[in-house]
Amino acid sequence: MEDPLLLLIVLLKALVEIAALSLLAQGVLRVLAGRSYKENPVYRLFQVIASPAIALASKVTPRFIAPQYLGLVAVLLLFWMWLALVYAKAHVCHAGKLACFAG
Repeated sequence: MEDPLLLLIVLLKALVEIAALSLLAQGVLRVLAGRSYKENPVYRLFQVIASPAIALASKVTPRFIAPQYLGLVAVLLLFWMWLALVYAKAHVCHAGKLACFAG
């Protein structure tokens, strides 16, 4: 990576992807584990990884949104952040005439 801005964008995109995938995995484990999902150590690990995204979702949503929907709000926020970062990466690559890989 020659451009430090490109490196920053790629790192932020990776963090967004990790948070989104941990939210997705947390949802799948909640369905698979049944009522005892809170005792599952893997579920708690994904909960720790996804906690910054949930905190961000709780800060940007109005108070009348029920807490059980914060995960969905977080996934939607992460999706839009990911799209913005993909666009920013494409813009930096195109403006700097860099040979960037897709994704």
